[in-house]
Amino acid sequence: MALTPSTMPPLGTSMPDFSLPDPAGNLHNSSELPHQPILVAFICNHCPYVKHIAPALSEFAREYKKDGLTIIAINSNDFENYPDDSPEKMQEEITARGYEFPYLVDASQDVARAFGAACTPDFFLFDKDRKLAYRGQFDSSRPGSGEAASGHDLRAAADAVLAGQKPGEEQTPSMGCNIKWK
Repeated sequence: MALTPSTMPPLGTSMPDFSLPDPAGNLHNSSELPHQPILVAFICNHCPYVKHIAPALSEFAREYKKDGLTIIAINSNDFENYPDDSPEKMQEEITARGYEFPYLVDASQDVARAFGAACTPDFFLFDKDRKLAYRGQFDSSRPGSGEAASGHDLRAAADAVLAGQKPGEEQTPSMGCNIKWK
């Protein structure tokens, strides 16, 4: 595991288009997403940083879905060399974590490259016009820190975007395992 920070693309960047399958093979197109704020989270199954926030992320998603936030998670790891991130294991993770959002397979890793994703977890929050409003950490907790994951930073950004406002421009990069590139 190599501790890696987010790349922090410029705020205002347009959301890249994508068309990716979920573990069952159902295709999800970004063009078919509702015209409302969208959170795209790059996660995986085996990363200790993702495991640390997974219960809180699942809770966050349930809460914010009611408020009109569309949430998509993408796994871009090379699952041939990291079989714990295979689509079959992703389906198990969806069930175990109670994820109520699409968790998609980026086997080519093209979508991760288009977003500038670098680590897991890596969060990209877009406003209703699909412009990047937040890129950064879920919160300041880390595995072994003794601090429970709350989603404080992402919650503040989502609250602002859902209210039609811009989050503060001072944003802390997410930190986690590097995406396992092919």
